[in-house]
Amino acid sequence: MATLKELSRMPELLSPGHRMCPGCGAPILVRLALRAASEHGGVVAGVATGCLEVSTSIFPYTAWRCSFIHNAFENVAATISGVETAYKALKARGKVEGNFKFVAFGGDGGTYDIGLQALSGALERGHDMVYICYDNEAYMNTGIQRSSSTPFAAHTTTCPVGKVRKGKTEFPKDLTGIVAAHRIPYVAQASISHWNDLYRKLQKAFSVEGPAFLNVLTPCTRGWRFPSDETVEMARLAVETCFWPLYEVEDGRWKVTFKPRQKKPLEEWVKRQGRFRHLLQPENRHLLEQAQAEVDKRWEELLARSE
Repeated sequence: MATLKELSRMPELLSPGHRMCPGCGAPILVRLALRAASEHGGVVAGVATGCLEVSTSIFPYTAWRCSFIHNAFENVAATISGVETAYKALKARGKVEGNFKFVAFGGDGGTYDIGLQALSGALERGHDMVYICYDNEAYMNTGIQRSSSTPFAAHTTTCPVGKVRKGKTEFPKDLTGIVAAHRIPYVAQASISHWNDLYRKLQKAFSVEGPAFLNVLTPCTRGWRFPSDETVEMARLAVETCFWPLYEVEDGRWKVTFKPRQKKPLEEWVKRQGRFRHLLQPENRHLLEQAQAEVDKRWEELLARSE
């Protein structure tokens, strides 16, 4: 496991000067991911349309210092699987030298929802690639619309808080569990707040043969409505309340990789975000209680499933 000093000395494949929002969690993830991939040689990155792509590749500029492909919202997994197949064919014919790793990045909108079919197909075919979902829990790039990752009772522009309803009425989809059901070599859930856990999982993902998947919580200061200097703290609270547990599924074996010494109540995370402001009102406390009950249920199910 690399130390922070060692990581700081590695080549920076996502240049400074990109146009991601101040406080965005995605660049933290991408910089670590590209470092882990570069340990094996060259890197080819595909990025689905979304915050990350739009803000790092505004023509005629690019923040990417590796091979980069911009994809439509829904097909980054298909594109990278095609590039990986072409690489293998060309290398077998002696037309390509060197070793490369292939990584796809997609937000929750492009992964949980519109890109799920392409992702599932790539995993089923067994391509040697890593798919990383930077999960900011809504379609942030197009106006903060709800996705199937958006938490229960959260305010978005398509599930607003008003007289008729109080935010999103559904609980988020368990995408990590869905991917684990494909029985691929490596699946993990991580957070930018726990960099050592995240980097270890990235190293594992890029070391296995076949497909690997990481679902990583990357808070959005604009969509979640918190000060831009509290991004890592928002991610940490999500882990410490067990809203976003850290675990991995390696060859079908489930393992929790971080257990809070003292599990914090969900309210500690909720009260720091404007999208949940209505839950602190007395008439809406029952919604917060429902959210807490769901977190507790999923955490206990995960503990029972884990080794």
